[in-house]
This record gives sequence, C-alpha cells and structure tokens, in this order.
Amino acid sequence: MSSMQLRTLAFAVSMIVAGATVAQEASGRTRFILAASWQPAFCQTNQKKAECASQTGERPDATNFSLHGLWPMRQDYCGVSAEQKAADKDGDWNKLPEVTLAAETKTALAKAMPGTQSGLERHEWVKHGTCTKMSADDYFGVGMHLVGALNASAVRDLFAANIGKPVKAEAIKAAFDKSFGPGAGDRVKMSCRRAGNVRMISELTIGLSEAAGAASAKSTGLADLIQGAGKTSFGCDEGVVDAAGF
Repeated sequence: MSSMQLRTLAFAVSMIVAGATVAQEASGRTRFILAASWQPAFCQTNQKKAECASQTGERPDATNFSLHGLWPMRQDYCGVSAEQKAADKDGDWNKLPEVTLAAETKTALAKAMPGTQSGLERHEWVKHGTCTKMSADDYFGVGMHLVGALNASAVRDLFAANIGKPVKAEAIKAAFDKSFGPGAGDRVKMSCRRAGNVRMISELTIGLSEAAGAASAKSTGLADLIQGAGKTSFGCDEGVVDAAGF
C-alpha cells in the first residue's frame, strides 16, 4: 500500500472515530439515576411497612411520585464501614446512623419520601449519598427538587388522571417528551410489580447527567439533566396506576 493510500486510510479511520465520539456526546452519558416511586404500588406488597400502614388517599404520595433516591452510577458505599454496610444489607435501616439534616430539610423530606418512616433516608445516604461530594442536606435537597419537577409535569398529570387504570409505555414516554423535551422518554426506565393478577407500575428510574451530582442541581431544570443523559430501554411496557389502599 502506498504512503498516499495509508494517509487516506488513516484519515478515514480518524473521521469514523470522530463521528462516533460526536454521536456519543450527542446522546449524552448517564451518570446519575433519579428513582421515583409510585408509592401505592410499592405498598401493595409492603403493607406492614410504617409508611404503607399509614397511607391514605389524601396524603401527597397517593397522587404524586415519591422520592426513592438519587443514585450515582456504578458507585455505592463510599467510605462506609463494613459494619454499616452489613447493617444496611440486612434491611433494618433504623439501626443505621441518623442522617443529620436541617429541620426544614427533614420536614420536607418526610413529605417527599414517605419511606423515612422506615429509615429509607439512612439507607439512601449510606449506600448512595456517600458517593457524592454533597452534604446530606444538599443531596436530599437535589433529590426533592428533581422529584418536585417530575410532579409538576405532564407525567404526574398522566398518572393522576389514570389511577386504577392501565397506562402504556408510549403514553408515558410522550408525557416525558412533552414536559422535558424530545427524546426525554428514551432516558427513562419503568418498573412494574405484580399484586395478585394485576401488574402495577411501581417506579420510574430517570437517567441524568453528571450535573445532577452537585448542589447547584437544586436550581437546575430537570429537562437539562435528562437531555444530558444517555438512552436506555423502557422496561415494563404497560401497568396499572395503583390507588392508595389495599
């Protein structure tokens, strides 16, 4: 092969690599996950948990998404002792250290995350929050801001309007696109669980960019964070939006 041919081949290869890099950057990269639970469905199979036994149709989590967590990708239990890690995995989260939060944050979190009644915030901090550079107040503040944006969107409206009815993946993806821009629905995964013969929507996990890992995300639009993430498969294709109560 001549030197001219070699240079031509090298140029062609470099253009392919550059094109692939641009395509990857255009699709973004998921660095965080916002996990938003549909609490009534969770409670159908966890009826003895404190937050489920006390659930009512008037409580916010009956008609809004609840904060499950904000998860850094591929990182957990950062700087956590073996004893705390073991206690967390045992599932008795109230044995974990209490998370020190400002009174205002603690009150708001109890509303946004009903699982605080079972020590969920302790689990989320030990497993996930420790892998961010944020304080506990900022970590939960970002999570509450983002789930609040989800609850102010067409996605929550779709769920609230269809309580007791099945909803298809296409409708949910369209609601994400409407509120958070074209392609937002391609960055969401839906989980379902069975209660008897009914398949219920239990959770949405939403891909977010690296910017979700900073305290400044408390004032960042959810749309920007979603658009900066990579695409994923949607998972469950249809499920019932469960109503509060058993």
